[in-house]
Amino acid sequence: MKFADLGLAAPILEAVLEKGYDTPSPIQAQAIPAVLAGRDVMAAAQTGTGKTAGFTLPLLHNLFLGQRARGNQCRALVLTPTRELAAQVGESVKAYGKKLPLKSTVVFGGVKINPQMQALRGGVDVLVATPGRLLDLHQQNAVKFDQLEVLVLDEADRMLDMGFIRDIKKILALLPSKRQNLLFSATFSDEIRDLAKGLVRDPEEISVTPKNSTAKRVEQWLHPVDKKKKPKLLMDLIVDNDWQQVLVFTKTKHGANRLTRYLDEGGVSAAAIHGNKSQGARTKALANFKDGAIRVLVATDIAARGLDIDQLPQVVNYELPQVAEDYVHRIGRTGRAGASGKAISLVCADEHELLVKIEQLIQRHLERTPMPGYEMAHPLPESKPIRPPKKPKKPKKPKAEHHDGQRGVRSDHGEQAKPQQRRRRSGGGQGGNGGNGEQRQGQRRRQDQGQGQGQRSGGGDGQRSGNRSGGQGQRSGNRSGGGQGQRSGGQRSGNR
Repeated sequence: MKFADLGLAAPILEAVLEKGYDTPSPIQAQAIPAVLAGRDVMAAAQTGTGKTAGFTLPLLHNLFLGQRARGNQCRALVLTPTRELAAQVGESVKAYGKKLPLKSTVVFGGVKINPQMQALRGGVDVLVATPGRLLDLHQQNAVKFDQLEVLVLDEADRMLDMGFIRDIKKILALLPSKRQNLLFSATFSDEIRDLAKGLVRDPEEISVTPKNSTAKRVEQWLHPVDKKKKPKLLMDLIVDNDWQQVLVFTKTKHGANRLTRYLDEGGVSAAAIHGNKSQGARTKALANFKDGAIRVLVATDIAARGLDIDQLPQVVNYELPQVAEDYVHRIGRTGRAGASGKAISLVCADEHELLVKIEQLIQRHLERTPMPGYEMAHPLPESKPIRPPKKPKKPKKPKAEHHDGQRGVRSDHGEQAKPQQRRRRSGGGQGGNGGNGEQRQGQRRRQDQGQGQGQRSGGGDGQRSGNRSGGQGQRSGNRSGGGQGQRSGGQRSGNR
């Protein structure tokens, strides 16, 4: 199948060919016809398989056939979790739509809001945004959604991981109910599916790879090494293998800064990219890395999501991620669009449990390659056997409904018990706790007698009765002038 067979408009096909593509990837071949047909779509595919073009191309085609956007309106909204991913999607929209009379813009935090407000003033056909900045713009009436036709959630799993669920729900409440919904992601967690069930309508589900799998073209292995020796080992790997372009992942921002300084001092040009960096610094570092001005880009997981670097040859996990799924996203930065790549992890003994979780997730053991001169003072424990992936839990059966306040508890005779409510004890009958031993009466009787007597009696052996009357085992309180207080033969009386 060729792109020309998918029914895309001629200007879009020309732009695709200029990018050097003529054959769609599996995710594109399945998603593009569904989006063109106006279907809601849930698509899961590995990072680097062309998800962005999978929704950008048919989105531009459908918008090309419609009416242009009015002032401060947007016709298609693409939500992304990070600034870098928003910028990447924006670049794709411009590249594939450059021969179309459509307008697009990208908005995210970390930069001044006024230029973004000006860009939206005339209306845009495609708006790519991060959730926080989009809400800011809406509060200032800079963007409206009356003309919205399509909503795209890109990397939806990451948005939930980063705590954007509340912002997403706020945004959904602002959008018209009649719209097309597209969810594209590297993976779909159970939480994402729960969100999707309340969002998409009769969706076309597309999954071209197993859940949380890694690209087959990416060669993966690890070097066991003590934590203190990691910086020197990384330096040796870069220099000895003459790596000219390598993306290195750390867990923390401060760790990224320390490693960058170490590499720079050792003669290897490097730059850090993380959440504490300004947007200008992040953009400059990424541009220098793509152009070859620096050899090493040190990144945290959040900042690295959305980095699209053509032909990136290798990725290094300087530290294993706390969340096993992030390993899949990290190594997905290499081996993109059918190219091959390498993913190397430097693992110390403290990271053994993280390694176990990763190997369980990807259903394979990473090959261990000890490096000469880096023998470990604290050996890395052996990997644990891989367990088959857990099957999804079956939904619980709904509990039987209760009627008239009754609980579904059965008595010894198989009949449904009476409501478990507090009852007042009543008398009559022998050998029981109430009345005739078969029932309890929750009654209070007051006898309005001349003297205003109020008695409690438990008439009968083993009986309890709530009648305020005479009998054996009584308590009587006569509200009369004088009084006697007696105890005799099982009677208790006290005159008040």
